[in-house]
Formats: sequence, structure tokens, C-alpha cells
Amino acid sequence: MEKFWHKLGSFTFHRSQSDDKSRSISNTDIGALTIQATTIAWFRKLLGYSPSSSKVYVTALTHRSIVHDQAEPEDSNQRLEFLGDAVLDLIISEHLYTCFPDSDEGKLSSNRAKIVNRKSLAGFARKISLSEHLLIGESADKNKIRSSESTLADAFEALIGAIYLDMGLAEAKNFILRHVINHVDLKKLDAVENNYKSRLIEYTQSRQLSPPVYTVISEEGAEHEKLFTIEVSCEGKPLGWGRAGRKKDAEQSAAKEALTTLETDSC
Repeated sequence: MEKFWHKLGSFTFHRSQSDDKSRSISNTDIGALTIQATTIAWFRKLLGYSPSSSKVYVTALTHRSIVHDQAEPEDSNQRLEFLGDAVLDLIISEHLYTCFPDSDEGKLSSNRAKIVNRKSLAGFARKISLSEHLLIGESADKNKIRSSESTLADAFEALIGAIYLDMGLAEAKNFILRHVINHVDLKKLDAVENNYKSRLIEYTQSRQLSPPVYTVISEEGAEHEKLFTIEVSCEGKPLGWGRAGRKKDAEQSAAKEALTTLETDSC
């Protein structure tokens, strides 16, 4: 462990002149990613083991706002978020499959979506004080990007991706168990039905219709403040539209509108 923390400590320390724990990185700082000693201590307490890689964890904390439009950009956490999302889906799916042996595919998908969504992931991120340790560009930080649900959700998944790459699936599963599953009331979760995408699939299947198709209509805003507009259609007919900072959430909104449309038409 000492070897890892010595290596991590070799990154340039950036000490704020204020007592604010947040980290903002200006463009001139990007060449040498900065990290505070408090973040090293936070990593040590959060992970509880000796990682073999340091850079992957720093990358997990790096918001895309500090690397956008740079001539020689450092890695942001977007790729790790993609990987962590897949790992999280796998572990949550396995857990739900085991806990609900009588649930069908639609119900399992519905319960998973209640856990793996922007709002809930942001909540898990807040529980581990993740926002305090993110590396974010100055302009984005002034716009309160640090505390946004999409930023926190993405960073949480990126951290899972980093753990998976560094220590493997077993440690990633252990982290998800401690910081996700142990904070979810599965009985209460199973009683709530709010996964509109799954409900839309069930609706189309029950009527022998083609599966819903989700299409990105537009992407607006800066790279670190994207807004996606999604259209959902069935058999070529547009049924609903959704708009959100993450594609998954826009798809849920589109599916919700589609269900309203279909239920209204059937009356």
C-alpha cells in the first residue's frame, strides 16, 4: 500500500487559499493533474486495500470540463464511466436475479432501473463525499457542475470502472455491495413501479408489436453540459420524446410520454 500512496502522492498538490474542500483546475494546471492530500486520505479510507494503479483513480475523478478543447488533453472519466456502468449493471442484475427468483425479465429490469439511474447514483456518490474530490474546470465549477446529478452519477460509475480495472470483478462487486446494495431496501424497491422503458416493452410485447426504438434527435450544449433529446417510436410511429442531461434519463422520459400516448389512444 505504501508504494501506491507514494506514487499517488507524487502528483502535484494544489492547495486552495480558502477552506473550501472542492478542487477546481484551471487550463494551466491540466498538464500535471492536481490532487490534494485529503483526497489521498479519502481514497485510503474508501477503498480499504492496496491498489496497484494510481492514474486510473485520478482519471475517475477527472471531469470532462478540464480536458475539453485542449491541444494535448488528459483523460477524462467518460470512458471509465462507460465501463463502470456495464460492471454495475452486471452486479446489480446478478443480485436481483438471486433475490427475486420468481420475477420475470421485465420485473428484474424494472428493479434494476430503480437502482441504476442518475438520481440514485448521485445519492450514492454523495454518501461517499465524491463531489469534494472531483477535478473540475473552473468555469464548470462556477456553474455548479460539481453538484449536478449527472456529474456525480457519471463519476460514481467511473470509480467502479477504475476499481474493476485495477483490482478485478471481485473488488468491484465488494464496493457495489457496500456502497449501493446495502443502501437499498429491496422489498420496498420491488413494490414501486417506475421503469417506463420496461413498461413500454411489456406493453408492446403483450400486443405483438415490434420493440420500441430510441433515437437521438439532438445534442445541445457544451461537451460537459450536454442535453439530449430522444424520440421513441414503434413500428415507425413516433410515440414520445424526452429531454435530459443523460441519454438514459431522456429515454425514460420518452417512454413515459409514449405510455401516456398509448394509454390515451386505447381509451
